[in-house]
Amino acid sequence: MISRIDLRGDALPEGAALRDLLPRAEFDVEAALEKVRPICEAVHHRGTAALIDYAEKFDGVKLERVRVAAKSLTEALEQLDPEVRAALEESIRRARIVHRAQRRSEHTTQVVPGGRVTEKWVPVERVGLYAPGGRSVYPSSVIMNVVPAQEAGVDSIALASPPQKEFGGLPHPTILAACALLGVDEVYAVGGAQAVAMFAYGTEDCAPANMVTGPGNIWVAAAKRYFTGRIGIDTEAGPTEIAILADSTADPVHVAADLISQAEHDPMAAAVLVTDSTELADAVEKELVTQVAATKHIEDRIVPALSGKQSAIVLVDGVEEGLRVVNAYGAEHLEIQTADASTVAARVRNAGAIFVGPWAPVSLGDYCAGSNHVLPTGGCACHSSGLSVQSFLRGIHIVDYTRDALAEVTHHVVTLAEAEDLPAHGAALKARFGEGELDRRSEWKAPGK
Repeated sequence: MISRIDLRGDALPEGAALRDLLPRAEFDVEAALEKVRPICEAVHHRGTAALIDYAEKFDGVKLERVRVAAKSLTEALEQLDPEVRAALEESIRRARIVHRAQRRSEHTTQVVPGGRVTEKWVPVERVGLYAPGGRSVYPSSVIMNVVPAQEAGVDSIALASPPQKEFGGLPHPTILAACALLGVDEVYAVGGAQAVAMFAYGTEDCAPANMVTGPGNIWVAAAKRYFTGRIGIDTEAGPTEIAILADSTADPVHVAADLISQAEHDPMAAAVLVTDSTELADAVEKELVTQVAATKHIEDRIVPALSGKQSAIVLVDGVEEGLRVVNAYGAEHLEIQTADASTVAARVRNAGAIFVGPWAPVSLGDYCAGSNHVLPTGGCACHSSGLSVQSFLRGIHIVDYTRDALAEVTHHVVTLAEAEDLPAHGAALKARFGEGELDRRSEWKAPGK
């Protein structure tokens, strides 16, 4: 059901050479880009009419409007199963605790007497958030997008999710109920690349956004790439990933269950076990057979995901080598199930989120850990972070110098400006002072003196 990659015996290669040995899903955003281009431009030129046409073409629903009525949000919340509501409320509560602590405060640094730089943090004015539809419903993604935006202080928040034929062209009612719980009342029944285009360009019904975040399929990722520069994005999310670094102390029942938990997202989902224990590898393979047979979504998601080229059991000589492998892989979700898991986890440099020990499975992070589950995929964890309050903030430096403080440093600025052959930069400072004044205040000497 799942392949093996044996990296034991020989010295592990470095950098890209090691990454190339590891399993990864094929996810060609560049190829998808050409297919989403006409969709995005149709939304640009035809607005809501294009969105309605694409809802009929891609989602099989005929819409009269794409904006979800406030009444529909209220009804979805009123009809929500009480246990689901309680679970969503607890997820929101925990996410707020974590994300509220991420707020940034203004800070002023006194560089020299009379010269200071202040960094202030300003939220983006408007964001468009995306909650995917398709194989599953993700009210948890609504929470993971909305909470950090709200805690950052974003004034205007809109959310899009694909229209569902079985719900009369509305997004899934649990998505709508989550929006209502969070106080988000601007919701659109729009999916895919056209949702990103709606937020990027704006339409008659939807004002343009400064930023678009949220996971989605390859068409959403391609649209994000298409609009990069016009709008801010979080990441080009690819297929979900779990990597587990485990040794002989790990419980194969736990490991197999956690691999399956991510495999059920999508047939392209990646499930990777890195271990130095062949006994654990054998036991996990047996558990996969047993547990997969007893679960749902076997043929359409789990088996294709586990047997695909993106999933594998990677055998290594020891935990030290395993650390090198998982750092090279840069998983979206990384579990550490080893002896002294906390110490091992502290040495991980590349991961979207790290789950430490047997009692912190990825599923906890998906819903109720308080952490965010919108995370970098495809190895992007080596340079990118998951969604947070910081994602929605812009740091702005405010430079405040007195006359004397500027005079004291002018000779350095002039020297550097001339070294870069940009004499007007230096002249902009010299123009502020009278003849000879800078001679008295600094070591700078005017040309010819």
